[in-house]
Amino acid sequence: MLQRLLSKDLPRSRWLAALLVVLFLGLAFAPFLFPGVKALNVAAKILIFVALVTSFDLLLGYTGIVSFAHTMFFGIGAYGVAIGLSSVEEASWGALLLGVLGALVVSSVLSLLIGLFSLRVRAIFFAMITLAVASAFLTLASQLSDFTGGEDGLTFSVPELLAPGFELSETPLVTPFGEVNLNGKLITYYLVFLSVCAIFLTILRIVNSPFGRVLQAIRENDFRAEALGYRTVIYRTLSNVLSALFATLAGCLLAIWLRYNGPDTSLSFEIMLDILLIVVIGGMGTLYGALIGSVLFVLAQSYLQDLLRLAGEATAGIPVLPALLTPDRWLLWLGVLFVLSVYYFPTGIVGKLRERAVLGKLKGLK
Repeated sequence: MLQRLLSKDLPRSRWLAALLVVLFLGLAFAPFLFPGVKALNVAAKILIFVALVTSFDLLLGYTGIVSFAHTMFFGIGAYGVAIGLSSVEEASWGALLLGVLGALVVSSVLSLLIGLFSLRVRAIFFAMITLAVASAFLTLASQLSDFTGGEDGLTFSVPELLAPGFELSETPLVTPFGEVNLNGKLITYYLVFLSVCAIFLTILRIVNSPFGRVLQAIRENDFRAEALGYRTVIYRTLSNVLSALFATLAGCLLAIWLRYNGPDTSLSFEIMLDILLIVVIGGMGTLYGALIGSVLFVLAQSYLQDLLRLAGEATAGIPVLPALLTPDRWLLWLGVLFVLSVYYFPTGIVGKLRERAVLGKLKGLK
């Protein structure tokens, strides 16, 4: 049953399997294990990044295409929901569904056009084209104030069931870790959780299908794949479209969670850099790396300043160290952690754990 669910793409490492189980259970029960507004926001952000990074890994890790337009499709999804719900007086599921479907249509058309006109060029040239398109879209979203809210973005209401004010029970649920309010925020979190699980398992099925095998053949040697009779442009274009659609769904989830969207929230180039970092940390072409990388990166991004503040207070009497451990230097230490992770895990954390598992089996055979 588990093999079917994971499309027979098992972790292939005991340590990796144990780590994935811990992270999955941690996210599944995050509202009860880590009560509090910040902790829940961090857990939801991790889930959204898992969906976003997984969709990008389909493009980069399995097809070998470098695209800088991924955040554009992420933003289209967020703006689709924002525009759909802000254009009605009372938020409804119909308006939400219309916004999601509209965003998916726009993303599919744009990704198809980008694929057909740009994927005939190679490597860095395609990356530059996508960067130009994404920059133009960001400028457009910032300037169309009547439609997108401009730099201020759009704030909107969600259906009553997902609203924080909706109460499943007036009495909070008491857990060993604290009280948990059974409200619309909790329902929204599990909507995001289940949606991300569905996205992850769907992409896992795609990459382990015959279509996914062709994508991997194109990644390894597109000339040889072409010689074998595969229309590589068609396959690369379909991969681009599928990746864009899943990124759009991740953007929809972000907007539903935040109940707000603006250019910096979903279209910022910094998000694109975050995606690239997470893919490298977790491991390209693994999908499981998206989960591990997202957890590590978002936790570091959210709590590194707090850890540096505590470390600075603990080393107050030591020269130089308090200045280095000030929370203002958190980006410096984040960069150091990234460099160390690349140095010690050149194939990503998932790749390293799988290599160790293979070496362990070889030693056992001897």
